[in-house]
Amino acid sequence: MSSTIREAELGASASKVTPLPARAAANTPVPQDHRIARNPGMKLDLGFMESMRNVNRSALERRVASLTKRRSIKADNQAAWLLRAVACMDLTTLNSNDTEERVRRLCAKAINPFRRDIVEELGIAGEIIRPAAVCVYHPFVAAAVEAVRGTGIHVAAVSTAFPHGLAPLSTRLQEIEASVKDGADEIDVVIPRGLVFGAKWRELYNEIVSMRAACGDAHLKVILGTGDLATLRNVMLASMVAMMAGADFIKTSTGKESVNATLPVGLAMVRAIRAYFEETGHLIGFKPAGGISTAKASLDWLVLMKEELGRPWLEPELFRFGASSLLTDIERQLEHHLTGHYSANHRHAMA
Repeated sequence: MSSTIREAELGASASKVTPLPARAAANTPVPQDHRIARNPGMKLDLGFMESMRNVNRSALERRVASLTKRRSIKADNQAAWLLRAVACMDLTTLNSNDTEERVRRLCAKAINPFRRDIVEELGIAGEIIRPAAVCVYHPFVAAAVEAVRGTGIHVAAVSTAFPHGLAPLSTRLQEIEASVKDGADEIDVVIPRGLVFGAKWRELYNEIVSMRAACGDAHLKVILGTGDLATLRNVMLASMVAMMAGADFIKTSTGKESVNATLPVGLAMVRAIRAYFEETGHLIGFKPAGGISTAKASLDWLVLMKEELGRPWLEPELFRFGASSLLTDIERQLEHHLTGHYSANHRHAMA
């Protein structure tokens, strides 16, 4: 990576970090080997949940507006932050017409995310900058595992009757076990939203505990389907139940809801992560997904994470984008950074 961009990576000019409480600062060094101790979960604590139930939507919206309007990331700083966005990406294909060939093409794009001329002009030929994972349906897990073997790219499988989560629990658990057997090392599960509406917290907790057990060594990412949950209070409480049950990540959306990842929802979820950390000392990852298709949007999310949780949450072990078209726009923005001109989408290999 060129020295200018290396020095600018996630640099101070982007935003001033809001420090975590003293306990957090003492226990959250920037990960060097990207190995984060897994969340063991805790007993369902309805009293702790009760303390989290009051969510002020207008205050969250004002906070989000201040983050996105007051922060400006330009030039080499912007290029460095966009490279970090790529490193925190779950490159995804979840279409009804997916095929093994499409999945192999997705994996090829993950292995070589940028055109060679862009890599050379940025001075990053000696660096390995790739999406953290590819995310696919269960039937394509084995093909994806084979395609990315030896690259360090994870394979995530969406599971548990994605995107609605309405199959019997036994069927959903079998799907998790099948994906793990095929080589998935991350499992994105979806919760039945009706359990949230009915405040059936014990049942939801028990289901996620069972999902965590079915995952074995694979990391568990719990999709809340926030666009379906109606209120930020529901989002906050569902986030807390998922973390108590052992989720390694909490994730906003399936990408199939009418409303997917939004910054106010994301802010509510990362504040739940911070509260859980303060209570337990365990670091939980966050994954916004659905509708994040522009480089500008990715910068907004990165700023949110750095401001609210700090530098450790800008590593792929604690932050991911669920994205399909985002990589193409980032590549276009990087080319604009180098040439001053925007290129057409068709000049960049499809993911």
